[in-house]
Order: sequence, then C-alpha cells, then structure tokens
Amino acid sequence: MTSPYITETVLSVHHWNDTLFSFKTTRDPGLRFKTGQFVMIGLSINNKPLMRAYSIVSAPYEDHLEFYSIKVPDGPLTSRLQHLQVGDQLLVSRKPTGSLILDNLKPGKRLYLLSTGTGLAPFMSVIRDPEFYAAFDKIVLTHGVRVVSELGYHRLITEELPAHEFFGEEVRQQLIYYPTVTREPFIHQGRLTDLIEQGQLFKDIQLPELDPAQDRVMICGSPSMLKDLVAILEQRGFVEGTSNAPGDYVIERAFVEK
Repeated sequence: MTSPYITETVLSVHHWNDTLFSFKTTRDPGLRFKTGQFVMIGLSINNKPLMRAYSIVSAPYEDHLEFYSIKVPDGPLTSRLQHLQVGDQLLVSRKPTGSLILDNLKPGKRLYLLSTGTGLAPFMSVIRDPEFYAAFDKIVLTHGVRVVSELGYHRLITEELPAHEFFGEEVRQQLIYYPTVTREPFIHQGRLTDLIEQGQLFKDIQLPELDPAQDRVMICGSPSMLKDLVAILEQRGFVEGTSNAPGDYVIERAFVEK
C-alpha cells in the first residue's frame, strides 16, 4: 500500500524573529496543488506521523514547497519543527485541499486577501499566480500583526515581486499591499476589523468600501479574526462560496476547527 505521505528534504530554513519561521523543502513531481490550498505536514515521532495542516506559500509552478509557521514552545509539532535543519526530512500529505481557491469565487473586479499572522501563507502563493492578476483588476493584500518584526515576506512583497521578470508589471499595477501593526508605531496601525468597519482601510488605499457586486474576499487568520470578518461581510450582503456554489468570499475552515 502506498503511504499517504511523501518524504521531502528540508532545503532552507529562515527565522523571521523569535516566534516565526519559514522553510523550503523538495517537492515530489507528482504533487499537484492549486494556488491557496494546504497540505498536512509533519514529522515521524516514535514511528507515528504527527501531522498538522499548513498552507503552501510557494506557487504551483515552483519546484520546491515552502511553509510559514509560528513557534509554539509546547506545541506538539511546532516545538519540533522550529528546530528543522537543512537536510532534515519532513512528511507531506499527497492530497492538497482547501477552500481558498479561485474556483470557489464568482468573477469580480477586486480581490481582497485579508490575513493575520501566518494566515499570510496561502496569499503568498496567490500574489505570485498570474491567473489571479488576469481575473481581477486589483488585488489588495492585507496583513495584520502585533509588531513590525512579524511582517514576514515584507521585502519580498515590496521589492522582489514588483521586479519579477514575468509578472512584475502586474504586481506594480494591480497589487496593493496593506500591512498593519497593533502594538508598535507603523504606517498603518490598528486591527483589520476596525480599519474595515471605520472605513480607514479604503481611505488609505483609495478604493470604495466593500461591495458584494464588485469585490471578492479571501480570509485566513485566527479563529476570532475569521469570525469577526465573516460577520462584517455577511452584514454587507456577502455570501460564502463553496466548491458547489461559488460565492463572494471564502475562508479556510481547516485552521478554525483545530
């Protein structure tokens, strides 16, 4: 019987600060995934796989896999993952899944990617996928964190992507990046939910307020943030999309239930 997991090798590890790290691994050529999906990843502990759901940061066309993680000192898996070294082995499930995919949204004019913390992960894949730039006039990537050092991938988003040889022009013309910090001085300050409800986000990026006739939304973050944002969207008439019935917004439920 084929194992449900592929064994991949760690290629690089990057520690953003004391609480966040990311890592790249090899990618089995047979692993196919859609932008925004997640896989189960983990380690073999006492000959048993210890697995958790992780969104894929890398784009579907890249030949490696990348993941973005918090460090939890007593977390069953992250307490071990944070010590990964180049050359270590990682288990990756063969079946990617997830609701943060283009197929689950109706066509629209603007796409809002609302994230907090490591919820940024699937959207790093989205903003590197030309298909999304073809589908929307503007893509607004928001990232809410507590302190500036938690703004992972900031330089990649602001410097490397706009200079990308294949889709740099789309990034420069269509991507709006809106990082916001709650506990330190920063260009944008406050919780995402407050910035949306008070209209400040839309003033800052000079776009109209959220409208289900024009806007589509993907949300990934903490359970409380998801709950609050869904309430805001539903009040405005947004309908959740599924694989059976595309809608105005999607959230990643896999992380909510854990």
